[in-house]
Amino acid sequence: MDGILGSILLLCLISLTYANTSPTITESTYHLCEDIPPGVDAFTIQATDAENDVLTYSLNGPYAQYFSVGEHTGIVKVAIPLNIPDVIRLGVVVSDGPNYTPTQLNLVFSEANNNPPIFQDRSYDKVIPENTAVGTTLFRAKAVDEDTGTAGVINYSIDQVTPIEGSSVFSIDAAGNVKLAKSLNYTSLSTFYRLRINATDGGGKCYYDNINYFSSVVYSFITVEDVADLDPKFLGVPYLGRVEENSLVGTFVFKVFAIDQDIGINDVINYSIESTTAAGLFQISKDKGIISVMSRIDRELVGDTVTLTVKATESNPNIHGTLASTTADVLISIIDVNDNQPAFYKCDGSRDSCVQASHFTGEVLEHALGAVSINMTVKDPDKISRTKLILEGTDKDVFSVEPQFTSSDSIVQLMVKQPKLLDFEKIQQIVLQVVAIDEDIPTFRYTATVTIAIKDANDNSPTFPHDTYKLNVSEHSPDGTVVAKITAEDPDTMDQGNITYRLLPDSIRLYFDVKPQTGSIYVKNMTLLDREVRSLYSATLEAIDTEGKPGNTMLEITVTDINDQKPVFNRESYLAFVEEGGKLEVKIEATDADDSDTENSQIVYGIMQSRFSDNFTIDPNTGVLTNRGELDREDLDPKLNGRIEINVTATDKGTPPLSSVVPVIINVEDINDNVPLFEASSYNFSVKEGERGAYVGSVYAEDLDQTTDFNRISFSIIEGSFGSFIIRTFADERGYRGNITVDPDIELDFESTRKQFRLRVEATDLEQKTAVKTVEVYVLDVNDERPEFTPTGPVTVKENTTVSGAIGSFTGQDKDGNHSLVYELESIKCRCNGSLIPCSWFILDPNGEVRLNLSYTVDYEQCDQAVIEALVVDEFTEKGENNSVTTGELVINIVDINDNAPEFIPSDSVFVVVSESASKGTSVAGVTAIDGDSGVNRQIDFKVTAVQFEDNNNRTTNMRLLFEAVTTQQKDIYVGIIQTTEGLEMSLKGKYLVTVTATDTGGISSNTVLEIFSVDESYKVELQFTKTVEQVEQDRDKIIRSLTAATNAAVEVVLIRPETVDTSRASPITVMVAYFVYSNGTALTSNEVERMVSGPEHYPVLADLGLRYIGQPPTTVVEVDTVKYVLFGMVGGLIIVLGILTTSLMCTRRNYGRKLKAAKAMNSASMMTSDNQKGGAVVPGTNKYTMEGANPVLNLHMVLDLDEESSDVDKVSLNSLDLTEDMGLPGNHMKTNMLMIEEEEEDEEEEYGGPPEYIEPLGAALAQRGQKRDQPNVGFSNPAFSTTDL
Repeated sequence: MDGILGSILLLCLISLTYANTSPTITESTYHLCEDIPPGVDAFTIQATDAENDVLTYSLNGPYAQYFSVGEHTGIVKVAIPLNIPDVIRLGVVVSDGPNYTPTQLNLVFSEANNNPPIFQDRSYDKVIPENTAVGTTLFRAKAVDEDTGTAGVINYSIDQVTPIEGSSVFSIDAAGNVKLAKSLNYTSLSTFYRLRINATDGGGKCYYDNINYFSSVVYSFITVEDVADLDPKFLGVPYLGRVEENSLVGTFVFKVFAIDQDIGINDVINYSIESTTAAGLFQISKDKGIISVMSRIDRELVGDTVTLTVKATESNPNIHGTLASTTADVLISIIDVNDNQPAFYKCDGSRDSCVQASHFTGEVLEHALGAVSINMTVKDPDKISRTKLILEGTDKDVFSVEPQFTSSDSIVQLMVKQPKLLDFEKIQQIVLQVVAIDEDIPTFRYTATVTIAIKDANDNSPTFPHDTYKLNVSEHSPDGTVVAKITAEDPDTMDQGNITYRLLPDSIRLYFDVKPQTGSIYVKNMTLLDREVRSLYSATLEAIDTEGKPGNTMLEITVTDINDQKPVFNRESYLAFVEEGGKLEVKIEATDADDSDTENSQIVYGIMQSRFSDNFTIDPNTGVLTNRGELDREDLDPKLNGRIEINVTATDKGTPPLSSVVPVIINVEDINDNVPLFEASSYNFSVKEGERGAYVGSVYAEDLDQTTDFNRISFSIIEGSFGSFIIRTFADERGYRGNITVDPDIELDFESTRKQFRLRVEATDLEQKTAVKTVEVYVLDVNDERPEFTPTGPVTVKENTTVSGAIGSFTGQDKDGNHSLVYELESIKCRCNGSLIPCSWFILDPNGEVRLNLSYTVDYEQCDQAVIEALVVDEFTEKGENNSVTTGELVINIVDINDNAPEFIPSDSVFVVVSESASKGTSVAGVTAIDGDSGVNRQIDFKVTAVQFEDNNNRTTNMRLLFEAVTTQQKDIYVGIIQTTEGLEMSLKGKYLVTVTATDTGGISSNTVLEIFSVDESYKVELQFTKTVEQVEQDRDKIIRSLTAATNAAVEVVLIRPETVDTSRASPITVMVAYFVYSNGTALTSNEVERMVSGPEHYPVLADLGLRYIGQPPTTVVEVDTVKYVLFGMVGGLIIVLGILTTSLMCTRRNYGRKLKAAKAMNSASMMTSDNQKGGAVVPGTNKYTMEGANPVLNLHMVLDLDEESSDVDKVSLNSLDLTEDMGLPGNHMKTNMLMIEEEEEDEEEEYGGPPEYIEPLGAALAQRGQKRDQPNVGFSNPAFSTTDL
């Protein structure tokens, strides 16, 4: 027994010893370049084995042909050129001998830009009307680039527009939509444009270093179509014509001419006379515009001129649906003919109110000189006339007549020639005759008698300050209301204060009167003062002196309006008829008797709120009443019989407003706009075979029209009866009923070929509008047939669904009328990775319904289809087999739902932004993502949800959204381009942490944080060029290429400007402000750039381009937190006290050191000879000629020759103005900032084991004296240095 137990244990041990695990593949996703050439390593399969067995690798699947793999290395090489999707799955099998591990590797390919954009159309030719609105999209020039990523992003531009004046007329957006940017004009602008449209991709590279860009060009020919939008125009205006009076009818007078300004249409012009100052005298031809005499012209009646307003009208409507027209004035001069004799007239106040007279009177003071007014005017109606005036009578020599000759209407006066003869005591009256003679026709003459009364003193009449007064008074003003107070003056002494007033004529005193003593004009009858009856009154205010001599002035009294009249409708009510569905248009009219020039008569129409008021609207200004929507008779209560009543208001705008109301009755007339409707969507009846006249079933239908003319229905069987059924119509409670019965002469036979009838029953109203329904009639029989499946279409179910109801069903049939079918499951298989395997995701119920097996989860990513096979069994079968001969099949397609979040594709890119050059819309970074779902569920939208800034001290600050994401799609990969929304702060040092959220259409999202390194303004480099701004701009590309070659950095130029600091230089200086940035986020300082470009292989090229100087970056002032350093200040105070003591000791020691060096220099200087030496030795490096007070002068980079053999003071002078290098050497002008050499004590050389550095040149000079004894003699001069540089 112990031996058996030991054998069993030994076998178990041997089994455990030989147990071996399968290899493990550790990496499943690889990112590759699309343009990797054949034969190059693509990637290495990462796999491990627990027993460290030798692994072998192999590839399988549809994409295995593109690659080869090292059998034992796992290195995958490209076998043939890659022309495959952006994301594929490559089958891999890793084996350690006894075990195999298969898997699918995800290969993600980065785009390399190997396809140019292709326009979908060869050209885009459009004809557009000239009145096309600005901003209208004319067409879309769409190009397609098969590349993805940035390489597939297409930028559109309009390279050229012919003619060039149209360059700003069109624009194109990022989607290629060409839009109208400015208005077109067929008349004043071009009628044709040619656009050259360019599509350029975003460029890209992957395996190779060069960035490839592709572009395509397409032309668009745009023709501008003229539209009738301009009015016609008269040519040759102003128009002046002439015609003699009494000309014959038809005499030509003038011809006008107008053209259509729409030259592309050139419509026919029709002429007419719109208005005239003298009607009926002239006519115009419609087609030619010839103006001619229409009736006899009498110049003395119509005047010297007649003005015609002629109208030119186009024959066809313009774009507004009206006939365009314009008008012009024609001034026609009437030429006079001498056909009238002169005559004398009496004129009352004005020449227009003159009456022909033959007797005139006048008065003259005794012994008075001057003119005697006799109220006589001589007139000759002819325009051109010469009239001679003479006096006749016994006393004609006492007076003379003026004028003696006249050619126009003139006032005739008598002038006193012999005042001595005017003696009131001898004569009180003189009678004369005045004769007017036409000099051209002497027979034309006229004589009038003039009686002159000779009066004594008081020869003045009252006068008013103004000839006319314009007064205003409100209508219905109370009696006694003073309108105005007007007084007259009389210089005669006897009339002072004795003037009385009265209003003329007498009729005016019904409305107004004047107080005789004061001249106050007041309202006399407020009732009669109604503006709507009369608005203007004219009166004469007369002033009478003591002798009754009058003086008068004209009064114009205007009665102003008040709102005392409410609007009045033209009718007591309005009645309108409209068919349902028709357009109602009723014009409601009302008038207001108030002043038309005030708001009191302006009427606003409205609708009073009521049951149907919301169905109508009225124009508040025109009163046109219309319906808001379609009127449906069936929506009204049948009791109303289609009658709708609303109330319309008319309200004026006065204060307070007055209104009136009028009823409007609208009768909505019924039309046959409804078809019969069956009560049920379908009918199924059964009937046993062999019964004559058996009742089958009833159908019901109703017509919604309200009148019996349109809603009466009759039924008929139009198809499927085969003479076996009849239908009769009966009126029902609602609508009508159709009873279906078996024809009394027919017996149904189940054993015949027809066991089911599909009747088509038609319901028809009186206007033959019909509706048809299918009625299924089954003939019942004994059960003896095997059931069978009816074809079942595929059904769909969403993954992850948990519905408990049926998602699909099997449908079986049995020829027998009485059966009971149940369904039995045969198999369920799921299609996973292209293969059908058994699964248990679904359950088949006996009734044929298929439900989900809630114990499992349906996953589209595992299996995308299921196939269920079943049998159908008839439980009521009486004989034969009860199951179906064949199995039924139900295909269930599994639909993907959005259950996967977007997944960002990792990238090694480093994103850098130069803050100063960044503006709104600058692209600074990019992200890519994919979604494991399919169809619309995989669509991704990117959005920037947070922005932080991390400075160089790792301090993070929340910021506003300075960036935004623009989403584009490249095949199955979505790209988010990160752009700035505004300019960036130039002083920030560190990096932006930009949180980008990728969200699919289902709202599932994931985030990633981008690091965008900020290049702040401390890295700004200013380069000076000895050229103008225009020359630097012209050489900009050459300069950038040379700087890039010298620094291997990307050069970002932000500004080119002239240098304005030093105006004394003759040559221009231009400053280029730039940043030098590397792809890893670092940047170069000014000193680093200077060092790199100073090399012999780069500097000559830049010197030829004018490079003069590289400036230091601006100093950034750091704001110090004073509170933080309060404690440090207290401690620092103690340190300062100690420092002062220490410094005092060191300064004392240093002073003695300086004097010692000066003594040594003096000793050296005493050995030198120079003609220029002044009174003693020159102390080298100082501003003194003696040792006393010698102070070393600043010298920069001093290189001296102090060889004892030289005696020339110019060589040994330590003048601080000398430079160390020849200013003419290349590169010397590039840097003028000079560094000071720090001076240390001599004992520091011993401490640090090297030569000391000196602050002062004197110390350096002394130190170099000993060092240069063993060196060749070197001397430098600086002829280019001037006092200007100093």
